[in-house]
Amino acid sequence: MNQQEKQDLKQKALKQFFNGESLFGKDGAFAPMLKEFLEEALEAEMEGHLSSDKKGRPMGNKRNGKGQKTVKSSHGEVQIETPQDRHSSFEPQIIEKRQRILADNLEKQIIAMYGLGNSLRDIQDHIKEMYDTDISTEVLSDITDRVIPKVKEWQNRPLEPVYCIVWLDAMHFKVRDEGKVKHKALYNILGINKHGKKEVLGMYISESEGANFWLQVLTQLQNRGLKDILIACTDNLTGFSEAIHSIYPETDIQLCIVHQIRNSLKYVASKEQKVFMKDLKLVYQADTKDQAETALLELEEKWGTKYPVVIRSWNDNWELLSTYFEYSRPIRKLIYTTNPVEGFHRQVRKVTKSKGAFTSDMALLKLVYLVTRGIEKKWTSPLQNWGLTVQQLAIRFEGRLDLDLRTSEPKN
Repeated sequence: MNQQEKQDLKQKALKQFFNGESLFGKDGAFAPMLKEFLEEALEAEMEGHLSSDKKGRPMGNKRNGKGQKTVKSSHGEVQIETPQDRHSSFEPQIIEKRQRILADNLEKQIIAMYGLGNSLRDIQDHIKEMYDTDISTEVLSDITDRVIPKVKEWQNRPLEPVYCIVWLDAMHFKVRDEGKVKHKALYNILGINKHGKKEVLGMYISESEGANFWLQVLTQLQNRGLKDILIACTDNLTGFSEAIHSIYPETDIQLCIVHQIRNSLKYVASKEQKVFMKDLKLVYQADTKDQAETALLELEEKWGTKYPVVIRSWNDNWELLSTYFEYSRPIRKLIYTTNPVEGFHRQVRKVTKSKGAFTSDMALLKLVYLVTRGIEKKWTSPLQNWGLTVQQLAIRFEGRLDLDLRTSEPKN
């Protein structure tokens, strides 16, 4: 580069710099320098490759022309020529064969935007506006797919041996499957460990629930190191209680009172729901199980003839609906409903509510995984008054919950 070319480059760079334009983009002043640097580095790598290849092969290897590729960076895009070899064994390091994005921070931004619920088109427009760089939705899809190994690793990560309380509930999404849009359930399992910290233990997609499905889920949790669950809270999904006891026979199961109430009111005439609920509160808000059972008998005497299906449901499920009466009020408040996992679902819905049908099960898992990781970052403190709660659990479940007070006493 002669003196005049250097001066012209300097003037162009200063102008673009003060105008806030990209210096490395397609028309950037420094684009030729970056292009030259990358191409020289690739040539040097090719020379090294051919030299080592020649030693290893009697016939040696040779150059075989050049290809072209456009690489993206946070400063814009650069079109470069890439050397090729006859044996196609050249694996460059500075820019890998299938690499299209130079800057790691751009990849992180793309995945972060995807995790906030932005569509690939939205991300494409944002990158264009911010960096003057065109990235196809295909490339963006490839980048977000880099999350898949992390999703699988997270799904199979080891779990703690004991979780004090576990809640399970489902979210429903539309997913494309074999060319058709299907309604699928995404079941999330939220747990509280002995230190009072919340953690999403796993997420599982199913078209239909049942004992066999839940047996697979619980077996996988067991294989990941979960040896014991003290209390499991569920919304009375078909086969779930049986599946839990087949793997964890000593687990206390509490059916969600709120779900039971909602299901009951579906069969009560709207004009009588207010009066019915006043009588029903005497059941689930009783101080003791005996008082609750007395109130349930009175409820049956008053409403049993008119709403036999509702009363039968309470009687049939009573043993699992009334488990929480065996605990103190602070623990009752935690386990009588699946609200904790439903609260997690509300946060996920803030991101997924604008989505139509997901392109695949993995597309759904990718997004919910990213949202989950963001939510879990905020779960840094144990539940309120956990020190007192966990001591009560340790006494009730003697020998199953090792607090190890000498080294890791849970803190309030």
